[in-house]
Amino acid sequence: MKVKSFYAFLLLLLLTLNACSNSLTDSEKRDIKIFKNNRDSVVFISTRKNIIDYNTLTRYVVPRGSGSGFVWDKNGHIVTNFHVIDGASSATVKLHNGKSYNAYLVGFYKRRDIAVLKIDAPKNQLKPVRLGSSEKLQVGQAVYAIGNPFGLDWTMTKGIVSALNRKVPSDDGLLMSGAIQTDAAINPGNSGGVMLNSSGEVVGVNSAIYSPSGGSVGIGFAIPIDTVKRIVDKIIKYGRYIRPSIGIETDERMNRYLKDTLGVKGVAVLGVIRGSDAANKGLIPARFYADGTVDFGDIIVGIDGKKVESSYDLDDILERKKIGSEVNLNILRGNKRLTIPIKLVGLGN
Repeated sequence: MKVKSFYAFLLLLLLTLNACSNSLTDSEKRDIKIFKNNRDSVVFISTRKNIIDYNTLTRYVVPRGSGSGFVWDKNGHIVTNFHVIDGASSATVKLHNGKSYNAYLVGFYKRRDIAVLKIDAPKNQLKPVRLGSSEKLQVGQAVYAIGNPFGLDWTMTKGIVSALNRKVPSDDGLLMSGAIQTDAAINPGNSGGVMLNSSGEVVGVNSAIYSPSGGSVGIGFAIPIDTVKRIVDKIIKYGRYIRPSIGIETDERMNRYLKDTLGVKGVAVLGVIRGSDAANKGLIPARFYADGTVDFGDIIVGIDGKKVESSYDLDDILERKKIGSEVNLNILRGNKRLTIPIKLVGLGN
C-alpha cells in the first residue's frame, strides 16, 4: 500500500509540474495565435543588383539587401516598402513553405514608401493578410510586428501604439506624414512587414526606425493601412499610383523660400497644367526673372477651409479626395484672399 501510495503521489506530482510548465496566460495564448495565423502571410524579400566591370565588360550579379513583405491577394501581389526594392535589378520572394519565386515590379509610390510586386505562385500557397483599419487606432493599444529583421526570418515583436500622425523625414528629403509610432522592436529587415492589432488584422506597414545606432531603440514607424489600401488598389489597377491633383506644379524648396522672404506659409503655384480646371479657372503661376527675383502669383493657403502650409499638407488633403471631385481652393493673390472651386485631375507618380 505504501509503495502504491508513493507512486500515486509521484504521478500526481509529475502531472502537476507538467501542467504548470505548459500553462499559458490568456495574453500569451492570444499572442501565439496572432503569430500562427499571420506567419504564413509574411514573405522574405531578397534583392540583387547588376554590376558591370567596365575594364573587362564582365557583368556580375551581387546581393543588394533583404526585407519583408506580405501577401495582398491570391493573384500573387506582394506589398512591401519602396526602399526595400529601390535600386535593385531583380528580387526574389520566399514564402512560408520555403519556396522562392522571382518577382517583378507592378508599381510604386515613392512618397509613401509603398511598392507592389507580383509572383507566379500557386494560389494554394498564397495566404493573403486580413486587412483592418487604422482610422480608429488609439495610443496605448497593443500592436505586433512580424518581419525578417537582420535576415532572421519570421520574427514577431510586441508593443503599443506610442503616437499617431507622426511626420517622418526620409533619407531623400521626402516627408511621410500620418505615420504610426510604436515601441514594438523594428529593425533593418523588418521594413515592409505587417503591423497587426490584437485581432490579428493588419493596421500598418512597418517602414522606418529612429535610431542613432541603426538598431531598435523603441521608436519605430508604420504606414497606416488605410493609406496603403488607397495606394495599392490603384497600383494594381493602373500599374502606377494615380493621385488626385489640382493640376499645378509645386516645389517645397520654393515654399520655404516664400516663408523666409515674405513670411507667408503656403504653397506657391509654379506652373499650371494645360487643360486642367486650374488652367480654366485662371490660376496664376509664379514668374522668374533673370536677376534671380521671383514674382509670386497665386499662393495656396487652404483647401475646403483646412490650412495648407506645405506641399506635404496639400498632398495629404488631396490623397483622401476622389479624382473628378471638386474642392474649394483658398488662395492669396497679391493682397486679396480668394476661394476658387477646382475639379481634381489624376496624375501619375
